[in-house]
Amino acid sequence: MENLSRRKLLTLGAALGIAGVAVPAQAWASAGPVTAADAGTGPQWIWDDTADPLMVSMLENGQVPAINTAWASWVNNNDPLPTGLPAEFSAYLQQVNRLPSWADQAKLDRAADFNRRKDTYLFMLYGLGSGIMSTVIPREARSVYWSAGGANMQDRAAKTFTFGYDLSQLGAFRPQGQFVVTANKTRVVHAAVRHLLPQSPHWRAVADESIPISAADILVTFHSLGTYVHRKLLDWKVPFPAADQDAFLHSWQVAIHLLGVPDEYIPQTWAEAEAQSAQVLTPILTPTTEGIDLAKELLGLTAQIDLGVTRGFLNEFVRYVLSDEVGDWLGLKRDYVAAALVRTAWPAYILFREGLSPIMPGTFYAVDQMVRGLAMLFLNKGSSGTTTPITIPTGNRAA
Repeated sequence: MENLSRRKLLTLGAALGIAGVAVPAQAWASAGPVTAADAGTGPQWIWDDTADPLMVSMLENGQVPAINTAWASWVNNNDPLPTGLPAEFSAYLQQVNRLPSWADQAKLDRAADFNRRKDTYLFMLYGLGSGIMSTVIPREARSVYWSAGGANMQDRAAKTFTFGYDLSQLGAFRPQGQFVVTANKTRVVHAAVRHLLPQSPHWRAVADESIPISAADILVTFHSLGTYVHRKLLDWKVPFPAADQDAFLHSWQVAIHLLGVPDEYIPQTWAEAEAQSAQVLTPILTPTTEGIDLAKELLGLTAQIDLGVTRGFLNEFVRYVLSDEVGDWLGLKRDYVAAALVRTAWPAYILFREGLSPIMPGTFYAVDQMVRGLAMLFLNKGSSGTTTPITIPTGNRAA
């Protein structure tokens, strides 16, 4: 048994029909000659053969608290690996703490500049679009809810936001940036959760998979973030030149690689991404008890800081960027006055910000205030300062 990898175990599970719900193999055909027709060979059967066994060892030997302490000072991409790490863990980080050979720094720089220029839209879409969409992705909602982070959603949301924030910063992938480190920390957290969450009887009672956070699950999350945002920016007619679109995709391709997803399953074009998203994300969106609770917590956090808008406006903006169906699933109370305001003022807001209209919408300041408030709330719990540190969990959520 010790010689069996997780992938082999789950292949056996697939043969026995006990390992979860399969995704159509054709959904994962992307860059190369991938054969995913047989059960157990697609990304839904791939986890992380490098990080997973390492984290089993670190957790079972009680070394995680020391790692969390040691790597707190490891922030920038060019920082030396911290002292005080277990030798095996340090050797792993030395192996993975680098960009893939195919990374194009010019594209990554262009993506960073695009993110800087469009940060208002990105904050809104990642925060109120992707963030709330995650609560209607059943596997993601259940995994988040029953993991340790689910017991403190403000901290959990801040750590998730840190990933997107660091990805969007100027120089994110350069030596002085922070995203390569952030991605590697996130990959390790995923590996820890894969070991811990199957030990939770609460998660096992509702899960349709034996091990969470497969490569397929990570790709689904990418579509709820990158693919979704790309589509919304086009829908909103935000100026988005082809070179910027290509650079934006490339930054996500590198990000997904750093999280351990095999390159052959990463979409190579936005057309491939849209096709993959249509098969693996759109059909699975549905409410769960855990997701509804998470959405209430996430939106309830906004009451702790002055966003300059009403809760009705917030609810209607979520409905606007996702759909009334999602809003109904989550029980978001209607505010028809706010709905009319969002649907008229937001397009005017975009036109003004893009220099396409000389008329400033009356909600300009309110929306800017909401964006700043959301950023501060999720970056550092409503106060100024640095982003929230990423730490490795050592347990699950209690009932």
